[in-house]
Amino acid sequence: MAARGSTVRVNAGTRFTHCSQVLAALAVSLGPFAAGLGKGYSSPAIASLQEQQRVPLDPGGAAGAVGGGGGTSAGFTVSPQQASWVASLSLLGALFGGLLGGMAMRYGRRKVLLVTAVPFSASWLVTVFATSVEMMFVTAFVGGFCCSIVLLVTQVYVSEIAGPDIRGCLSAVLKMVGQVGVLLSFLGGAYLDWRQLALVVAVAPIMLFVSVLYVPETPSYLVLAGKDDEAARALQWLRGPDTDVGPELAVIRSNILCASGMDDSTPPRSPASFMTHSHRMLRPALTTCGLMLFQRFSGAQAFQFYAVPIFRQTFGGMSPHGGAIAVAFVQLLASLLSGLLIDTVGRLPLLIASSVFMSMALAGFGSFAYYMDAQGDRGAALGGSQDWIPLLCVLVFTVAFSLGISPISWLLISELFPLQYRGAGSSLATSFSYACAFVGVKTFVDFQQALGLHGAFWLYAAISVCGLCFVVCCVPETKGRDLDEMSPRWNTAASAPTATAAAGVRVQPPPPHMAPNVDHGGHLGHMGMGHLGMGHTTGHHHHMGLGPPLGPPGGA
Repeated sequence: MAARGSTVRVNAGTRFTHCSQVLAALAVSLGPFAAGLGKGYSSPAIASLQEQQRVPLDPGGAAGAVGGGGGTSAGFTVSPQQASWVASLSLLGALFGGLLGGMAMRYGRRKVLLVTAVPFSASWLVTVFATSVEMMFVTAFVGGFCCSIVLLVTQVYVSEIAGPDIRGCLSAVLKMVGQVGVLLSFLGGAYLDWRQLALVVAVAPIMLFVSVLYVPETPSYLVLAGKDDEAARALQWLRGPDTDVGPELAVIRSNILCASGMDDSTPPRSPASFMTHSHRMLRPALTTCGLMLFQRFSGAQAFQFYAVPIFRQTFGGMSPHGGAIAVAFVQLLASLLSGLLIDTVGRLPLLIASSVFMSMALAGFGSFAYYMDAQGDRGAALGGSQDWIPLLCVLVFTVAFSLGISPISWLLISELFPLQYRGAGSSLATSFSYACAFVGVKTFVDFQQALGLHGAFWLYAAISVCGLCFVVCCVPETKGRDLDEMSPRWNTAASAPTATAAAGVRVQPPPPHMAPNVDHGGHLGHMGMGHLGMGHTTGHHHHMGLGPPLGPPGGA
């Protein structure tokens, strides 16, 4: 029920029926699952294309051992540079998809998912029958474009339909399902060639389309669209037939009115106002974009898209697909643990530890690659006796990345930008992140050709060291601090009243487990009021969840 005074509240004793909410979240979770499958596709697919070019197909079609090399021939050749475009164009598509997805949500979350699922699946079906590498360029771009929209909308959908007591859990499920998709894609790539694996990925968006047909639109959007009767029916379906949804519906209306008063999409009207806006945006923008830069150029993005080819160059006896599967599994476990550690240990200590261990692991991997190159045939004669060294380096790097800079860089978007600039700030940081991810994946082959595999990873280690210096000098600790309690150096006008304060609404940062890894892929910043990524109410104070921070679809 509404609280006395201007603060919006809901009775803490209200109990919601969770079954329908869980079913709705599981239905749309097929979106992050499809994104995860697509994120994990590039590594085994590139290895399969390269293998088929090296091993001619025998008359029985059985050439190539298990590991993505068997099956049908590609029918065309793919150079290393072309392979880098296949891997990176999905991230370029994700950049444009993220920008369009926020605008498209004004037509409804459910409708956007249904419309996007069709070309999403079609892009993978076209990949199955691709007859040239140029066709793969187009399908990679379209797939990344659709993937980022799906990731964006599914996160907002769940934040709007879930009750406050399970919202964090359901958001964490989306993140976990995405990582499971990556793991299954790596696993499937060990036994399927690139065409067969693309066919498997194409099934997931179709499943998303079918499942979304059976869930309602979010009540928040329906109220925003003036469809109060439909909103009441949707909320009743989500909360159960015996729940009185009237008070919660009234709260949603109040929150939307409050959000309308804080719309930050209006440009400054005077030079002085413009300077104020720019000044308050500058420090948070530089900090978040700096973290995104070091995250994307740390080598994580490159390794995610080239894991199997990289392991193929460093392993002597172990299966490169097996190594990639092990890394994906460890990344899944580490991403689940990150939510617990961020609020327990703090942002800054985790960022520092993450950068230190990443630098050491990357330098160690590069040193091993250099040793193997220097040994030549003598290194190959050792077989797989030393394969544990590069695998251990990658596992340490993966754990450090997944526990530190990956989730925290997204979480800080929601914590550093002042509330009224958070929509614009999240868009800026997210767009910059996708641009860096695209460049980072595309340039890996260039770095490898110019510096060797060892030189590329030494370069990534040096970048991680620079990232450590940036973290120590420029990133503040935000653990345990509400958004309206940030230091004046981050919010120079913190004392100025905002529409939120005027409404008596206390703003809280989103829980850290809602800050995904990639990626993502997806992976699209902390949604601002312009997208109405609003949660409902917590037990005591309304959590103005302007949408959970999302990971890029194709990034780690």
